Amino acid sequence: MATSIPDTSRPPAMYGRPFLWLLFALALLAVPAIGAMVRSRMPWIEIHPAINAMLNASSAVFLISGYVAIRRRRIQFHRSCMVAAVWTSCIFLASYVARFATTGTHRYPGHGWDKQLYLFVLFSHMLLAVVIVPMVVRALLLARRKRFVQHRRLARWLWPMWIYVSLTGVTVYLMLYHLAA
Repeated sequence: MATSIPDTSRPPAMYGRPFLWLLFALALLAVPAIGAMVRSRMPWIEIHPAINAMLNASSAVFLISGYVAIRRRRIQFHRSCMVAAVWTSCIFLASYVARFATTGTHRYPGHGWDKQLYLFVLFSHMLLAVVIVPMVVRALLLARRKRFVQHRRLARWLWPMWIYVSLTGVTVYLMLYHLAA
């Protein structure tokens, strides 16, 4: 009678899979936060920008994790993080366009130096957001085609701009909705 030997070559579901743990951690942060906003009867026009800020923050987490992964030569983890950064950025963009279409522009209520700072952050964020889109597409194509020397050369310029866009997206949200006088 033949007995089957369990397959020990594959680790259990999440063990040794840092990308799944990263997704799990982000869900553990985002889901309760969104749930608390809904339970507090916060209107959708306030929840939606908060979700967009969470998407920008998630993109930043994926970008930083991907950067650390590639420095440690964890290629698969890097790839997963960067693809996730692209997807969260795409979801953010679709969500932002939907928010803009439904509620229009939101003017900063302050009038002093804080408004000047806000406008500087906002315009630099918007300019770089437009600039990085073709660069992200190009970096993805280069990586997919295994042209890693060109990919690395482009990523050295792209990554600082992309992380700036992700972080200033959160900053713009905080300034507009929570810090404005």
